[in-house]
Amino acid sequence: SAKAAQTKLEQEFSRREKEVQALAAQLKSASEKFEREAPTLPEGQRTTRQRQLVEQDRDFQRKQREFQEDLNMRKNEELQSVLERANRVIRQVAEAEKFDLVIQEAVYINPKHDITDKVLNGLNGSK
Repeated sequence: SAKAAQTKLEQEFSRREKEVQALAAQLKSASEKFEREAPTLPEGQRTTRQRQLVEQDRDFQRKQREFQEDLNMRKNEELQSVLERANRVIRQVAEAEKFDLVIQEAVYINPKHDITDKVLNGLNGSK
């Protein structure tokens, strides 16, 4: 089900999400510390620390972007597999009940022709 897919993704990505959040917090505190200390630092040290912050920021941006891209890719894969299963169940219901046509987005459906519940039952039955 979509809920199971969501849970699976959360488990899969929670560790990386925590890592990215930790990096963000480190960057913020390093940045604030630098702001406080910068006025008293010798020029050479200030330049070095600034360079380190830029590196840290770049690293954080990259990890955040990769995390987001991987998460989106996995979301699409999971959604695709849910849709494929749904379409299989829709075909089974349509064949069993001898339908000529099944429409997913309809403006109006006479309740006696609405097979949504049958499809959902079929989906929940075929994990």
